Amino acid sequence: MTDAPVTADRPTAAPSPAVDAAAPSGREALYDALLSLTSRTEMDAFLQDLCTPAELRAFAERWQVARLLHQGGKSYREIAAEAGASPTTVVRVARFLKEMPHQGYRLVLDRQQA
Repeated sequence: MTDAPVTADRPTAAPSPAVDAAAPSGREALYDALLSLTSRTEMDAFLQDLCTPAELRAFAERWQVARLLHQGGKSYREIAAEAGASPTTVVRVARFLKEMPHQGYRLVLDRQQA
């Protein structure tokens, strides 16, 4: 008696869906979604669905730190206490305000000041 090779029935992988080259990436789609919102109420509803409460608090905290740094006149320790942020967060936001190439904080701060 010869032993024939045993082949297991393996499920075949589903074919990968075709990638639409014109479709926006995940990040671009998110940006498009944010840009489509037209009021604070809409923004609040979307961000409440998208983010956890902790994520929203972290965003708000960083933004408060950026605004306080932009105003000037306070130490990092004072800013951390007022914003409820860690000193590490204050240093990180300060670095992004001063050194990083994207300058996203700076762009919005300047627009809101105008």
